[in-house]
Amino acid sequence: MEEKRFTNPFYIFFLVLPYGISSGFVSVTLPFLLTKNNFPVAMTAAIVSAGVASNVWRFLWAPVADLTLTLRKWYWIGVVACTSTLLWLCITPLTIKGEFLLIVIVFVSQVSATFVVLPVGGIMAHRIEETKKGMAAGWYQAGNLGGVGIGGGAGLWLATHYSLMVAGVVLCAASVVCALVVQLIKDVECNKENTIMHQTVLMGKDLLSMVRIPIVLFILIVFLMPMGTGAASNLFSAIAGDWKTDADTVALATGLLSGVVSAVGCVIGGWVADKWGVWIGYFGSVTIGALVALGMAGLPYLPIMYIGGVLFYAFGLGLVNASFSALTLYATGKKNAATKYALLSSLSNIPIVYMTEVDGWGHDKYGSKGMLVLESALCLLFVVICLFFLKKMKERNLVLKSID
Repeated sequence: MEEKRFTNPFYIFFLVLPYGISSGFVSVTLPFLLTKNNFPVAMTAAIVSAGVASNVWRFLWAPVADLTLTLRKWYWIGVVACTSTLLWLCITPLTIKGEFLLIVIVFVSQVSATFVVLPVGGIMAHRIEETKKGMAAGWYQAGNLGGVGIGGGAGLWLATHYSLMVAGVVLCAASVVCALVVQLIKDVECNKENTIMHQTVLMGKDLLSMVRIPIVLFILIVFLMPMGTGAASNLFSAIAGDWKTDADTVALATGLLSGVVSAVGCVIGGWVADKWGVWIGYFGSVTIGALVALGMAGLPYLPIMYIGGVLFYAFGLGLVNASFSALTLYATGKKNAATKYALLSSLSNIPIVYMTEVDGWGHDKYGSKGMLVLESALCLLFVVICLFFLKKMKERNLVLKSID
């Protein structure tokens, strides 16, 4: 019997989980442990942002997913690299004198994790029906943020109740089990007719032609703005002490509960993008996220307020990430999809890097609430600016229904 060409969007959720687990360990478990080892929040932010920065450059090695091997084989290479570097991080001493080494290991760990999601972009482009790509985007981000919940929450609980090594082994085993789902999806072959050099030139031309499309260029610029970054979530475990929350509460709120809530937000965000369009989905969700951060800043420092703020923020981030993926798929088209998807998603990490640094600076200067207000104000300002320019582009008929 011939294998089905298209696959269930739900499978994407499991494919992305290993990446999310690795990211969650770096953005939740590690910051909490660092501050417990007397790292300042700004220094902690620098270490975390080094991991996020790895995603900025992943488009440089993305062509391998389009040019060599198959997407399934590259996916397994990514899983092996992701899990082995996570274990490496777990055996590294957490000392201030070792800050530079931690930055290097975190960066290498997250570079390895990018090889998990690089082929997933191509799989979505080739194995998901057009009418279901918004839902696939939702499941993609559900796997991303759900994995963050597992890697962050379960990782923190295991690290504080047992050891870092136990946490690493359990998380790596869970990643491998999730990755087995890729065997249910029909593989995507690389283009064997051209040489790597020839195909690289063709992809370069394709990328140039993509950015020459006004609406795609606009999307690229939007992704570089300080909107919907979710940067505060990278520091929630580090600043939990201001709300008088203990380790177990932090693990539950920033981990399991945030993973579930953000996954729900992702699925809803994907549905909204399919029903009302990517523009309403994206700008509406980033606005909701900014308002949630403002609300958290306006409430007193109590554990219940921390839990509620973290969970509402996670839901808003789920909406944002799903709409972001839907907007990225809109701009990507199908040709050399893995490379173009990687380029767009890579650039979107730039504001996460600098906003994590800005949040760390804002915290040390103005406190946790000042940090949240600063992040929200920047987001809302740029939403207004981008909506103004989007309206002008629509008036000039520069917003396309689809991009080949």
